Amino acid sequence: MQTTRLGRSGLEVTRLCLGGNVFGWTCDEATSQRVLDAYVDAGGNFIDTADVYSRWATGHTGGESEATLGRWMQARGNRSRLIIATKVGSAMGEGPNMGGLSRQHMLRAVDESLRRLRTDYIDLYQAHFDDERIPLEETLRAFDDLVRQGKVRYIGASNYHAWRLVQALWVSDRHGYAAYISLQPKYNLVDRDEFEGDLEAACRAFGLGVIPYAPLGGGFLTGKYRREGPLPATERAPKVQQRYMHARGWAVLETVQQVAEARGATPAQVALAWHLARPSITAPIVSATSVEQLNELLGALDLQLSAEELGRLMTYPREG
Repeated sequence: MQTTRLGRSGLEVTRLCLGGNVFGWTCDEATSQRVLDAYVDAGGNFIDTADVYSRWATGHTGGESEATLGRWMQARGNRSRLIIATKVGSAMGEGPNMGGLSRQHMLRAVDESLRRLRTDYIDLYQAHFDDERIPLEETLRAFDDLVRQGKVRYIGASNYHAWRLVQALWVSDRHGYAAYISLQPKYNLVDRDEFEGDLEAACRAFGLGVIPYAPLGGGFLTGKYRREGPLPATERAPKVQQRYMHARGWAVLETVQQVAEARGATPAQVALAWHLARPSITAPIVSATSVEQLNELLGALDLQLSAEELGRLMTYPREG
């Protein structure tokens, strides 16, 4: 699998990042291990998770994904060959100091993530959400300390607005702290307004790697949702219906399906190939609950869209 540099860091990552949000949730332990094995066998090395995965599920407390990934790495003895990204900053329990990006929470949370991952370092430690309650100086000083201690190699941001991202980079530069080397935004052919514009321009100007999540719109861009008929029997279907099942979403999906049919590809492969053709994108994050699904997604790496096809897919401009 082709690799590329993650921003201005020394990390070489594969062009598709494997998302761990499903591990220990909709993907049980045995299936998760098979998917992970298949991804590595295909040449993949970049895996993204978070301390909060999958706290939203009934009976879960958070950390299930990290723990699943940690047991797999220990069993395979392959930690040194992987780039592991995880996140901090989501609420993990009750109380004013049990979430966010305060120094107190971050120093506790990193040790808990390291324990679950069964490793002594994290390659990319990301702020899951911006926390405007906490001064950026405090958050970035805590990140810097973790880098200096060797617990973290690089730091990244997720779900930041452009002005806050630039402000964070300025704070790091002013104080000599470790700086964000990547951004993880929501981005796909329908959800374009949150990234394109100032945020994308800032990433390109400052050399940040971009690892977008939801590149398939929660499954909407795979074609499994229909204008007529029942929703898929999945937990996320109601949210997909609310966010994507509108006139513009259907128009984008129709174009994706037309390009896919003409190329003998699947809609998911076309949607991912569009990401891979974008100069600002390092590696979209994809999740799979079976080896068969993973193999389909990996097929996007061999699909090079023409300028005409890319133009058709961009016919529907971003909102806003």
